[in-house]
Amino acid sequence: MEVILREHVEHLGERGEIVKVASGYARNYLLPRKLALLATEGNRKHVERERKIVEAREATDRADAQAVADRIAAIAISIARRVGETEHLYGSVTAVDVAEFLKERGIEVDRRKLILPEPIKSLGEHEVPLKLHRDVTVTLKVQVVREGSTEAAQ
Repeated sequence: MEVILREHVEHLGERGEIVKVASGYARNYLLPRKLALLATEGNRKHVERERKIVEAREATDRADAQAVADRIAAIAISIARRVGETEHLYGSVTAVDVAEFLKERGIEVDRRKLILPEPIKSLGEHEVPLKLHRDVTVTLKVQVVREGSTEAAQ
């Protein structure tokens, strides 16, 4: 079955593309979620008009995300935690902690956009990718330091 994608669908295609998918996938997933339309001539014209509007919006979203990425790249993230005698943290540093740190600095970030598969449980510098936009990903350098140390005061 041929459908026209109305949104970007991961591992399938970009907005406005005509793709061939299994009829069950289209009927049960793409069409009910309004991610695609059947590939008819009227729908092709409609999607072409929509595409022009969305491309302009997409360009501004990408520019906004890039501006936020530049601001975030300039920030040194240092989070202090209590540490045991074996240099392991008593808790962990999660995506929520990093998002709150950025929020305190005036940058609103959705914690779900931080790609942190498991919480950080050791001291040192860790790289945490942040996907602000489909095309804009910035890598945060999160420094986990001992609570009460001189690095934490900075």
